[in-house]
Amino acid sequence: MGSPSLLLIITLVLGFSFATYNLVTMVMHNRSISKLMVDDSDGGMFFDPVIEMPESVKKTKNAKLPFHVALTATDAPYSKWQCRIMYYWYKKQKDMPRSEMGGFTRILHSGSPDNLMDEIPTVVVDPLPAGLDRGYIVLNRPWAFVQWLEKATIEEDYILMAEPDHIFVTPLPNLAQGGYPAAFPFFYIKPVENEKLLRKFFPDEMGSVTNIDPIGNSPVIIKKDLLEKIAPTWMNVSLKMKDDPETDKAFGWVLEMYAYAVASALHGVQHILRKDFMLQPPWDLEIGKRFIIHYTYGCDFNMKGKLTYGKIGEWRFDKRSFLQGPPPRNLPLPPPGVPESVVTLVKMVNQATANIPNWDAE
Repeated sequence: MGSPSLLLIITLVLGFSFATYNLVTMVMHNRSISKLMVDDSDGGMFFDPVIEMPESVKKTKNAKLPFHVALTATDAPYSKWQCRIMYYWYKKQKDMPRSEMGGFTRILHSGSPDNLMDEIPTVVVDPLPAGLDRGYIVLNRPWAFVQWLEKATIEEDYILMAEPDHIFVTPLPNLAQGGYPAAFPFFYIKPVENEKLLRKFFPDEMGSVTNIDPIGNSPVIIKKDLLEKIAPTWMNVSLKMKDDPETDKAFGWVLEMYAYAVASALHGVQHILRKDFMLQPPWDLEIGKRFIIHYTYGCDFNMKGKLTYGKIGEWRFDKRSFLQGPPPRNLPLPPPGVPESVVTLVKMVNQATANIPNWDAE
């Protein structure tokens, strides 16, 4: 049999090289995909919007990176009692193992001091000029942060933007990674589905609307210097969205959330999405390894422990039942069969109200 031709040898070599390249490419692609995914606390996987996070910003756990807890609030009774419960649980969790909580500030955007100044560390800032929020009180939030960042001395390099209806159910570490803030992904913030509206505020030259994260401003842990850049843009985008009738109608009560997401993207900031950051009863059934309870939804159940879905239940807990003053101490616990998340929420509210002095004061 004759020797193989030179052409055949070259063909075999090239074919082997091409196959090897494809194999290496597949391995590298799979490794790259794995970096886009972050384990949540329940063992699930979800895509992280941060592409190829540099190793240099991955935080080692040898040293704590404390963050300042900041929430915006009004002087209305409804806001006050939530802030008192929130601050109670902050103090309980702050010095626990794994916690990286630093200082605390209630940013009071009512323009004048109230009767909680001695109970909760507070900085008073101005509300928006009369009529500018048009009844959408949350529009004051970005303006409040702009003022606070300008006037306050904040020792920590990171800030957690929180809300009065948050309860720290477990000690919260710093979930941010250097220049990549950490945020909770909200299922109802849908940039792709709202591209036509968002292009009014996020022009084509800024890239795909997928650069806008499905988040609001809270909960978010972010470096202070990044927030100082984003906050004025967040305020301006919020006001522009409110001034646009089509956007205002479409986004409604989540308008300011979209504004924060757009403002971040305008500054090229992407967030690490952490589904374990927060749970929202009654839809999230278990606490698991999550860090914050957000009690924004009403919890209505019949006495068999079943949700009544839009109907007032025989047993209920809804923060909106207490618009004019705080809930009473020792709220009745839910009936058997109600999810753990709801039971834990009511027990934590009861513990706080039992231990906060002068609870009934407005």
